[in-house]
Amino acid sequence: MATKTTLGFIGLGTMGAPMCRNLAKKSGKPVVAFDLSPEPVRKLKRHGVEPASSIADVLARADIVFLSLPGGEELEEVVEGDGGILECGRRGQIVVDHTTAPVGLTRELGATLRKKRIDLLDAPVARTRRAAADGTLAIMVGGKKTTFDAVRRYLKCMGSSVTYCGDSGNGQTVKLLNNMVLVETVAALADALAIGRRAGLDGELLFKVLSEGSADSFALRNHGQRSMLKGDFPERAFSTRYALKDLTYALELARDTRVDARLAKEVERLLRRTIDADLGEAYFPALLDVVEGKGGRRG
Repeated sequence: MATKTTLGFIGLGTMGAPMCRNLAKKSGKPVVAFDLSPEPVRKLKRHGVEPASSIADVLARADIVFLSLPGGEELEEVVEGDGGILECGRRGQIVVDHTTAPVGLTRELGATLRKKRIDLLDAPVARTRRAAADGTLAIMVGGKKTTFDAVRRYLKCMGSSVTYCGDSGNGQTVKLLNNMVLVETVAALADALAIGRRAGLDGELLFKVLSEGSADSFALRNHGQRSMLKGDFPERAFSTRYALKDLTYALELARDTRVDARLAKEVERLLRRTIDADLGEAYFPALLDVVEGKGGRRG
């Protein structure tokens, strides 16, 4: 990349803000950023990130633009809405989308932007808020290989595992299936914990033994031991609403590929019950409360 390359970042939420900070600290390039809320932009200024006044302002100043948005609806608006990428982007720009979005939408937007000679990579991320802060995210990327090669060094500023997954939409496919398996596993852990406790087992002992056997998993060691055992389901983490959104996208893909994902459908119903129990904004392992029959927000 040329020395004068400028990077842009749009969307500074729970994951986007630390990702943008790591990009500014490690890339050696100027970074301009925009968010609908001025607070995260103000905080990032001390790390050398330059504030932008709008999406259009980022597009006018940056050669490579990174997006981290809540979901497909917001992605579609940023690309196709007034002052968005389709209107204000320019030939030769690269857009790297870290949003978790539907596969079909990603491929459709990529094809639309290609007509304007703008390359779109889908590059959703996995792992935790802590990983976003530490720059150790897992990033899975779909799109043109040459475009991936051009931005890989910047992705390494934010992730310790960066994997090229093939054509447009493949990054989203991997991410959605990752989250589908994760949420299903957390639901299974909730069942095990509820059954174990009612059978007279100490939950901490149960999960410790499981972690030393064939039931061990990332979900057990993180969502189970760090959250479910303590009944700690904070807001501004990966909420039940976000988990449902991602699972809904995965089920959409299952329908498109004619797979009857019965377990995922059952977990979708559990997430909806968790939201109905006023736990929609809580960290999604809160589904344990519904499994255990507590059915409401803890005080």
